[in-house]
Amino acid sequence: MLTREELPDCPVATTVQLIGNKWKLLIIRNLLTSPQRFTEMLKTIPISQKVLTDNLRALEEDGLVEREVFAEVPPRVVYSLSPLGMTLKPILDEMRDWGLAYKTNN
Repeated sequence: MLTREELPDCPVATTVQLIGNKWKLLIIRNLLTSPQRFTEMLKTIPISQKVLTDNLRALEEDGLVEREVFAEVPPRVVYSLSPLGMTLKPILDEMRDWGLAYKTNN
């Protein structure tokens, strides 16, 4: 996780730094609908286990995703957006709307 001093000066660049790869965007998209287990995300995102793990860890370190471990056998882990992560919803909604408009006008 980058410290505030290490983040770019530009607020747009900061946002891109935190959610700017396609995997993080797809993970956040999935978690906006409901909390999910690791295997549920693997079914809907064409990603390897390692890359999913790395991106979930980064999102968790940045405070955007929460990981809840249930003491069961086998252990169950559920990922959800943190309150901070939920504040990304309007941004992703606008990206969705823009993408739809682009696809229908071209």
